[in-house]
Formats: sequence, structure tokens, C-alpha cells
Amino acid sequence: MATAVSNQGKTMNASLKKKLDSVFDKIHIAVPEETRMVVTVQKDAALSVLSFLKNQGFTHLGLISCVDWIHQQMFELVYILSAYMQDDEKTIDREKLHIILKAKIPREKPRFHSVIPIFENAEPYEREIHELFGIYFEGHPRLEPLFLERQYKIPPFRKDFDTRKYVRKTFDTIPPVEKKAGKR
Repeated sequence: MATAVSNQGKTMNASLKKKLDSVFDKIHIAVPEETRMVVTVQKDAALSVLSFLKNQGFTHLGLISCVDWIHQQMFELVYILSAYMQDDEKTIDREKLHIILKAKIPREKPRFHSVIPIFENAEPYEREIHELFGIYFEGHPRLEPLFLERQYKIPPFRKDFDTRKYVRKTFDTIPPVEKKAGKR
């Protein structure tokens, strides 16, 4: 039985890979594990591919993350999609598959289209990435701070943010607490 499910999963992966390859140009698809598919696309194709995957049943956006490739002067946006709790014959195999979509954007003046029209729950992820990496999401309804109380010249999750300098500047000015006489 496990082999049958495994073969069905491989068939579904191959079928989805074939559909993606036939619909989109300049797309790279890797299947490093039976339950994981990595789709790398050009910046301009990302929204179309995300929409296509949602229409294929991958309706859950689990996470958006960002990687700072400082030496390449690029950011890589990473979208993790999955399918769950759907009433159709392919649900079991589809629910096991996680799709990781990656798109690189230039590090200088980074801009990307918001995916909120496709996945409403992208709103806090995009705000977080905007705040911590400085990426502007075009079409986002409110790119206001989510976590931080102050603004920084360099967003704090970028690799060129000097954490030690920030800590010295912020905390070295705080006077130390003196030991009370006679108490240890």
C-alpha cells in the first residue's frame, strides 16, 4: 500500500512538473524529495506561477521568507505553498506536497508585487519582510511597521546591518547597575 501511495505521489509530482513546464518559460523545477518541489522563477513570472499553483489546489500560503544574497546583490523571496482539507480524489497526494517557489530581485531599491490579491494571508508576511529587509511590495494596502519601534538606516535583517555597532551604540550608553553595599 505504501508503494502505491508513493507511486501516486511521484505521478502527481511529474504531472504538475509537466504542466508548469508547458505553461511557463524560464522556470526551473526540482523535486529533491517526494514531498517537496522547488520552483524557481523570474521575478516577472512569480505572480502568474503562484496563481497557477493556487488553481491547481495549492491554496494554502504557509510562509513567505527572504534570503539576503549580499555577494550577488540579490534578495530571494521564498513562498511555501501546500494543499489541505480538500474534497477531491487527489487530496491525499496533494496534501503531502509542499511547493517552495523562489524568485530573486535586485538588492538595490528592491521592489516586488504584493501577492495579497492571490493569498490574503500574505499581508503580515509582506509587512515583516518590508520592515526587516526593506523590500517594497507594490500594491500592499499598508506597509507600516509590524514589529520594530524605530526605523533603521539599514533594515536589521540585511547582512550589512552591523549588529555589534548597533548594540554598542544602544546599550553602552545605559549606566550599569551598581552593586548595593553589603549584598551579593
